[in-house]
Amino acid sequence: MVRGKTEVRRIENAASRQVTFSKRRNGLLKKAYELSVLCDAEVALIVFSSRGKLWEFCSSSSIEKTMDRYLMQTKDVNTKHSAMTQEMKDLMSEATNMTKKIELIEAHKRKLLGETLETCSAAELHELGNQLEESLRQIRKRKQCLLAEQIAELREKEKSLLKENKLLHEKFKGGNMLRLNAAEVQSMEVNTQLMIGRPATL
Repeated sequence: MVRGKTEVRRIENAASRQVTFSKRRNGLLKKAYELSVLCDAEVALIVFSSRGKLWEFCSSSSIEKTMDRYLMQTKDVNTKHSAMTQEMKDLMSEATNMTKKIELIEAHKRKLLGETLETCSAAELHELGNQLEESLRQIRKRKQCLLAEQIAELREKEKSLLKENKLLHEKFKGGNMLRLNAAEVQSMEVNTQLMIGRPATL
């Protein structure tokens, strides 16, 4: 015969409730003991009856020791949780501040581009004008530096080309001299050949 499932709800009859409490309490204490032995676990069990009577089981030397360990463990967990919560709050606050800064920078950028100027006061417009003038000065200064660097590079390149041109010119002149000398020698050889021969008869 299959045993039916007991509906889990408060037993109204006091006698039946007390009998069920005794049986289930003993079974719970037994299971706690078996868990501590089989799994080498530290188990502490505290049960108060509806009348306030205490039953307890502890696998260690004392339930106070286990409770201290529990409190220490939960304290560490709560401390870590609090630290993580605080870190999350700090990150959220930093993200909010960064978002506000980005919005301010974007608004300032739009004003520098000449947009949304209708909301600006005379003082703000004057400040924007000063900032633009300073920016133009910096741009011109940077432009002059770049031009000066380019001019210096071109001058160095010009010197290098002039030097190379001079070397080529000297080389070219030396080549002509050699060719002229060779022509003169050849001419002398021809004259010599004409002079050596059978004397002409008169």
